[in-house]
Amino acid sequence: MRRSPWSTLVVLAIAQFMVVLDVTIVNVALPNMQTDLHFSADDLQWVISAYTLIFGGFLLLGGRSADLIGRRLVFVIGLVVFAASSLAAGLATSPLELVLFRGVQGLGGAMLSASALTILMVTFEHGRRRNIALGVWGGLAGLGGTMGAIVGGILVDALSWRWVFLVNVPIGILVIAAAFFVIRESRAPRVGRRTFDVAGAVLSTAGLLAIMLGVIRAEPLGWGSLEVVGLLAGGVLLLGAFVVVESRSAAPLIPLRLFRTRSLSLSVVALGLNSAGFLAMFFLTAIFLQQVRGLSALDTGWAFLPMGIAAIVGALVASRLVTAFGTRAVQLTAAVISVVGLLLLSGADATDPYATSLLPGLVLFGLGITAMGVPAQVAAQSKVHQDDAGAASGVLNAGYQVGGALGLAVITTLATSHVADAVSSGTAPAAAAVSGYQFGLLVAAVFAATNIVIALLSPSVKVSQAESTEAAELDPVSI
Repeated sequence: MRRSPWSTLVVLAIAQFMVVLDVTIVNVALPNMQTDLHFSADDLQWVISAYTLIFGGFLLLGGRSADLIGRRLVFVIGLVVFAASSLAAGLATSPLELVLFRGVQGLGGAMLSASALTILMVTFEHGRRRNIALGVWGGLAGLGGTMGAIVGGILVDALSWRWVFLVNVPIGILVIAAAFFVIRESRAPRVGRRTFDVAGAVLSTAGLLAIMLGVIRAEPLGWGSLEVVGLLAGGVLLLGAFVVVESRSAAPLIPLRLFRTRSLSLSVVALGLNSAGFLAMFFLTAIFLQQVRGLSALDTGWAFLPMGIAAIVGALVASRLVTAFGTRAVQLTAAVISVVGLLLLSGADATDPYATSLLPGLVLFGLGITAMGVPAQVAAQSKVHQDDAGAASGVLNAGYQVGGALGLAVITTLATSHVADAVSSGTAPAAAAVSGYQFGLLVAAVFAATNIVIALLSPSVKVSQAESTEAAELDPVSI
């Protein structure tokens, strides 16, 4: 049966739209989840972190699995896992259940997202048709992130927080059915003995989980407690074992030779810090708007819309400026804009007008977050051999997801500790909540400011307009 590549693109884009939508749609429902399931302030961030950490930890393994056993097969398996775990998350009755199902959802998202991009690249030959396909792909991904907060607000206000997960089920079923009729099965050419690096995926994810749990437990127990020290030390040991395994593996999850390229190594760190600032800002601001300023979930979604529009503009503008001024200048300017945006947001109070206290910071941060991601992506790929391009993209995306999860854990833990200290010293709970929000954004600004240093250390690269546009379309920080 003849299959149209454009119908394949439609199926892939809908699936990716669903995955990207899920990152932001959940944020506006967090206060309702906290009230209904009795989440503690410390544990609530796991609703976001469980998804992003597992997604990042298994993204590379998902891509390799697709190459070995079939890209359509892994895509469909990922869809099944994602839809089933969405149903389970929507029916969760306790914090533990919801966090566990969110982790499984991240696994399904990693499988379908990694295989979907590979299918797109083998379906469309290099040139104009592929550029159009990537433009549609990137545009829908950006739209999914931008619309997530509004769609989440509508579902929460009209129905329940549970529908931010349940909405994925009918969409997933339709895409699964369409995949068998529209997408052609394909595999990578077999060269020698090809194996799964399960050990690498398990060690890296377990190590990162241990470190993140150690950071979170430091708030109630103290940094010097035996449990916290044990978790942090164990996480470091597991990551050390991961490096050893990767160096000896015939088919490593992450080819360590990639990190000999300075531009790629620095870009991984830059994108991780970028993600940390974004996830923490979104998490803290969504709670601040609803629990402190009293906005509904839908009004909160509308409040984030200007940031999403600014982010799309930032990516488009950066893709053009890179060709004229090189990656370093654009990356440095964007990092500064991000810092200014976070500093403006950190000055917001419970009663200040939205137009003067929140809107300028949201717009500047939206511009900066994607305008920094595009040159980082371009610089990272500039020195990578074509045979390693797929692996490099996977490393960058994984670094973005994992960096965001770890950064969110650090920033929210420090913000929660700040609130607890303020309340214990006699500050009113409402004032303490405002102070915690402001402090958390200041910590996020420190993360963003680190990217100024990284930009100064990064080599400057100039590329063609087509290359920079492609980087913008594949930028993992599109929201």
